[in-house]
Amino acid sequence: MEKLRFQFHYQYFLTTVFIFLIEVLIATVLNHMFFIRAYLGDVIVVMLIYTFIKSFFKIQHDIKLILGILIFSFTVEFAQYFNIAEKLGFQPGSILYIVVGNSFSWLDMLCYAVGCLLLFVFVKTTGRQNT
Repeated sequence: MEKLRFQFHYQYFLTTVFIFLIEVLIATVLNHMFFIRAYLGDVIVVMLIYTFIKSFFKIQHDIKLILGILIFSFTVEFAQYFNIAEKLGFQPGSILYIVVGNSFSWLDMLCYAVGCLLLFVFVKTTGRQNT
């Protein structure tokens, strides 16, 4: 079993902040652009999760991390099918309600898979594994 080691990584943290700002921009300013709001945001959110985790932890196997993020994303999406936000008592419009989401979509799952595939290609082609 792999040990998780805390290690702050400044570059990943800055990348996380940058991606988060892009997500906020998509949700607030570009929300009228359907393709960007509906699909690009979901592709990017898995990258946000990846860089956030890499900001604070030394990960030995990036491929396992990417697969874990994909499984996590699919789990959250399936939870939306069962209206988990309402069952947890989150109020419509609240931050937690928005983060958890409220509508299941097979296309969202495809977007998560595309985002993870892009992460996989990036890790393999740049040699950034295990950093």
